[in-house]
Amino acid sequence: MGTQMKRIYGIDLGTTYSSIAYVDEFGKAVVIPNSENERVTPSVVFFDGDAVVVGGVAKESARLYPNEVVSFIKRSMGEPNFLFEYNGKSYRPEEISAYVLKKVAKDAEEKIGEAITDVVITCPAYFGINEREATKIAGEIAGFNVRQIINEPTAAAIAYGSIEQTDNRVVLVYDLGGGTFDITMIDIRPDAIQVICTGGDHNLGGKDWDDRIVNNLVQEFQTQTGSQEDILEDPDTWQDLQLSAEKSKKILSQREKTPIAVTHGGERVKVELQRDKFYEITRDLLERTISLTHGILEEARKKGYNRFDEIILVGGSTRMPQVEQRIKEEFGMDPKVFDPDEAVAKGAAIFGWKLSINDDLIKRVAQKTQKTVEEITKTMDTSSQQFKDAAREMADDTGVTQAAVESSLIKIRDVTSKSFGVVVNNAENEEAVFNVILRNTAVPVNAKDTFFTAVANQQKVLIRIMECETSEEWVPVETAVEIGTAVLNLPTGLPTETPVEISFSLNREGRLQITARETTESKEVNVVIETTSVIRGKDLDEAKARSQGAVVQ
Repeated sequence: MGTQMKRIYGIDLGTTYSSIAYVDEFGKAVVIPNSENERVTPSVVFFDGDAVVVGGVAKESARLYPNEVVSFIKRSMGEPNFLFEYNGKSYRPEEISAYVLKKVAKDAEEKIGEAITDVVITCPAYFGINEREATKIAGEIAGFNVRQIINEPTAAAIAYGSIEQTDNRVVLVYDLGGGTFDITMIDIRPDAIQVICTGGDHNLGGKDWDDRIVNNLVQEFQTQTGSQEDILEDPDTWQDLQLSAEKSKKILSQREKTPIAVTHGGERVKVELQRDKFYEITRDLLERTISLTHGILEEARKKGYNRFDEIILVGGSTRMPQVEQRIKEEFGMDPKVFDPDEAVAKGAAIFGWKLSINDDLIKRVAQKTQKTVEEITKTMDTSSQQFKDAAREMADDTGVTQAAVESSLIKIRDVTSKSFGVVVNNAENEEAVFNVILRNTAVPVNAKDTFFTAVANQQKVLIRIMECETSEEWVPVETAVEIGTAVLNLPTGLPTETPVEISFSLNREGRLQITARETTESKEVNVVIETTSVIRGKDLDEAKARSQGAVVQ
């Protein structure tokens, strides 16, 4: 093999488990085991004096040191008020997640013998701007060049390999992970992947099934001991039951029943949990995923997609037998269980590999045509002789097949999982949100609308930029979240109902830019939404410094 391309690694930053993958010299996506030779690493962080312990040891340490261990931090990504206090210092979700990223990368570096610098990180399709930005910042705190944040179902679809097939297929990706649920319909063609629509709940996952087992164990303990004490108020007992619940859930995927010991306050009881009982106490959680799936099918019908060809199951929680059984019962087809723990990381690695090929190819075409990289990116003609010559040369230099080089330009188009709008007065002269970009619109997208001043000689317009989860144009203010503001100063003497044009631009990475323009004198204001819900400025610098100096084990 000749010149080696720059590797871009794929990282699945999960709620309960994380993993890292790359594409090897044979073009195959490979997950890199951690230092314990496990292919997934628990997303658990244990602050142990000056050391930061991540993974299996941290998870087990939760039994003895519940107040020094952080689990399920992904569920707090983008939340401005979450702080974990330890040893006189405050840690935000981004920094804690950075330690998980550092752990999987450090272990991978030791296995493959090279530094990891560039990464693609995945996130739930249902993440909004705050959560996506927090994920990106976590990667930066960990010291990476984050090339892109991509949706987990899209990554899974790439790994599934449907993109290499000659036939067109519409695939429903049912992704039930440890802490989040995504349901996504994807139109897969030989030359493109188009996400049709996506939905889900980033507070619904395997942990919720665990919590139901925990609650059942508490009830059984109270019944057998006659105590009405809430034993979950004891952190040691809570952690012990959480670990027991996860283990029992996995056993019940293979067996009809499992014994569980509950120990608290010097008393010990034995609970035998039957699979049927487990199904009964979690049935509503499974039905929630089915309801969300029907919602996505309804959205798809509005876009002209009345059927799908197959369902693929992704995420470790789809190993529960009742998931596959319920989906088959509801939709009349056998779902395909596809590499539940590794599909997302592998898909991210393949996406990164294509990015790397694309980078190299564009540079070669730019040199041949004496144009800038920016010009070639905008006007790339894959049928041109310069393109074919560059692809052939790159294949010769790197050992990558020419077909793989040319396929790196396959279009992957996603949708926005949220709607974005502004607060205005509606026809009843009440404040409401008018959505300029609707949920499940393909990105990148540019959209604009015209609004009008409320009074004569209005001096300025306060633009409140909102994010919400519905696909309706008009929604109540209380159902949306403010993600930014801008002020447009107006010329004096304007009459009432002077038009103000507001434009929204949302790119592939979920970056939102807004321009507001007063049309009489063309005064305008531009704002790029930088969410205040994530770590910034001095706090970010301190987090990066701590991360660089931290000993992650």
